[in-house]
Amino acid sequence: MNLILKLLISSIVVFALSYFLPGVYVANLTGALMVAIVLGLLNTFLKPIFVLLTIPVTLFTLGLFLLVINAVIILICDYLIVAFRVDGFLSALFFSILLSIFQSVLNKIFIEEK
Repeated sequence: MNLILKLLISSIVVFALSYFLPGVYVANLTGALMVAIVLGLLNTFLKPIFVLLTIPVTLFTLGLFLLVINAVIILICDYLIVAFRVDGFLSALFFSILLSIFQSVLNKIFIEEK
């Protein structure tokens, strides 16, 4: 049940950010749901490989390179989903930061921890 609720929260945040953030476009709510699913899969399978390969750079930048990795994951999602478009790296960076913040806050509010 928590997984479905997290997907709904993510898709609503993606859809809302597409209206308020310039450079990020989602065609409809179904597209936002697809973005949430693909981002979840990319963060599960691809992001750990990127983090592992960039450990020296991440340590040198005191973890700030993880923001770049998040933006690259957003750009990969943009490439994979037709109903989702991000205009550039800075838009992807701001989108990933805001998405993480809003997801964290809303997950703390709506998801019960056991």
